[in-house]
Amino acid sequence: MEEHINKNDEYNYKKVNKLRESGIIMHITSLPSKYGIGTFGKAAYDFVDFLKDANQKYWQVLPLGPTTYGDSPYQSYSSFAGNPYFIDFDILKDIGLLELEDYENVNFGHNEEEVDYSLIYNNKMDVLRKAFNRARKLNWDYSEFLEENKEWIYDYALFMALKEYFNGVSWINWDNDIKLREEKAVEHYREKLSKEMEFHYFLQLNFFKQYEELKKYANDNGIKIIGDLPIYVAPDSCDIWVDYRYFKVDENHEPITVGGCPPDDFTEDGQLWGNPVYNWKALRDDGYKWWIKRMKINMKLFDKIRIDHFRGFESFWEIPSDHETAKNGKWTKGPAEEFFGKLKEEIPNLDVIAEDLGYMTKEVTALREYTGFPGMKILQFAFSPYDESDYLPHNVERNWVMYTGTHDNETLTSWLENSPKETIDYAVDYLKLNKEEGYEWGLIRGVWSSVANLAIAQMQDFLCLGEFSRMNKPGTLGNWKWRVKSNMLTKDLADKIAGLTKLYSRNR
Repeated sequence: MEEHINKNDEYNYKKVNKLRESGIIMHITSLPSKYGIGTFGKAAYDFVDFLKDANQKYWQVLPLGPTTYGDSPYQSYSSFAGNPYFIDFDILKDIGLLELEDYENVNFGHNEEEVDYSLIYNNKMDVLRKAFNRARKLNWDYSEFLEENKEWIYDYALFMALKEYFNGVSWINWDNDIKLREEKAVEHYREKLSKEMEFHYFLQLNFFKQYEELKKYANDNGIKIIGDLPIYVAPDSCDIWVDYRYFKVDENHEPITVGGCPPDDFTEDGQLWGNPVYNWKALRDDGYKWWIKRMKINMKLFDKIRIDHFRGFESFWEIPSDHETAKNGKWTKGPAEEFFGKLKEEIPNLDVIAEDLGYMTKEVTALREYTGFPGMKILQFAFSPYDESDYLPHNVERNWVMYTGTHDNETLTSWLENSPKETIDYAVDYLKLNKEEGYEWGLIRGVWSSVANLAIAQMQDFLCLGEFSRMNKPGTLGNWKWRVKSNMLTKDLADKIAGLTKLYSRNR
């Protein structure tokens, strides 16, 4: 009898294995630095080398925009600008804009495992102003950068200059003429605040120049960067101040409704995020050009993009802006397939991970399947002793990204310490966790051995760090502070990660 061989590539393990990849999440802020916060400097290049030695293919970061009050990367002053905190002093010194004495003895905080954002806000910006003043004396030319970024840079620089002028208050509390962007007021402040606007040109030029050089180094070494895109903009942002017509606002340009999540078993009042929701009709009438611009800029920055709250494109929970809880919101239909069809038409290289966690419906699942984007599976959600979870590794399919946890989750060490006994017992039995291997490494093994095309873990999980290293506890303040110590990213650790990665055919 002639043996039947299925030649379908879907069953060709050699070709399927080429799709298997892995990576590590660590935000720029968490990189080691003598100056209080991670930057695009030497430590970032060293981390690329670490990833290469560890046989990884991806470095996932959180959003890179300039952060507002609370320091959350998911609340940014702009969808298009970069965070000046990431500008590296040593690189500025190398191009003649700083002297070592300008910054080596400045107090940026003394805890090498934690960012002190108040010191960074005050002291880092002072040092960057020194660099800017030297650039002015050298007659730096911004014309090429401004031309390349003219769609957003002028409005952003004016917005930030106005924030300084009005002592940091929200644009909603500015004088009415400039709040509503009356033409004469805009012209007046552009002239009045021209030097402060130039400072923000300087910051953005150096942010993008340093980032682009880092990304080139990463790509040249086989490391791709996964970015993160919040679905909503911050209420105190240049985006809503300039493009208010694309949001549900009143005659004073203030939000009528805001985003959030409905009540569930975990939150009696639901979640009230406070972000303005989109006027999808206005966006559709304009050919979705604002979103297309946003996605094009992000696809230049990153090799792949995780879109936060993907389900909001199918339907979203909106709450009257004067309500104190999310209880009385309603579901409103989003743009769904039409929107993503337009994006793919305009951006053929669109490469997206759909953050499809939370309240899912068959309509949201159908939208993700229509796009072809991989969804997300979180191992920490897998071990309910009461029912079989979709997050268990044997239930995961190839077109998924499987994580140990994300920035919103506990670290694995903390999860092991704080989860109910029956949950841990289930995980131990399922993955045959043992002390010799280490429970954390056994959980990572569960993710790496899954059939998901892409497996990702937090750096904290490889380091077996506890609650103090958690990046974010939703609904609380004082997050986003953890920093890795430089002596933690060792050759032995890279070799151990590389071994696990090779074992499960995710190696480079």
